Amino acid sequence: MKTFLVGSTQVSTAAGVWQSGLAQVVGGLIVVAVLIGAFVLGFRIMKKELPPPDPESQPQRPDTGQLPGEVSEYRRPAEMPRTDGEHRLMPYQLKDAGTETSPEPPSEEKRKWGGISSGGFGSGGTGHGD
Repeated sequence: MKTFLVGSTQVSTAAGVWQSGLAQVVGGLIVVAVLIGAFVLGFRIMKKELPPPDPESQPQRPDTGQLPGEVSEYRRPAEMPRTDGEHRLMPYQLKDAGTETSPEPPSEEKRKWGGISSGGFGSGGTGHGD
């Protein structure tokens, strides 16, 4: 601890106060006071807000069980338009999508993919389909 002799009394430097621990205690008390103040302020703001809505006033899901905007439909590939051999088909002559809606579900055979699986990336295997 560095001290200076002024007259007959000793004066400590700021390093001496820091080393004694007084500055850490005061700093800790300031941090605690700021945290308590923030908690009290947050509690006051929370009391001014509207209460949460009752469960009865919440929006209800439709009776169909689907989410709003959700569409459940079967799709099938769109037929490719046929042309004569002289004229080729232009992009604007095609439909917007490559599939169209279908009233009946696809058959079990069409839903299954019969190709050879390639296995997982880096698995080292050839897959389970060969």
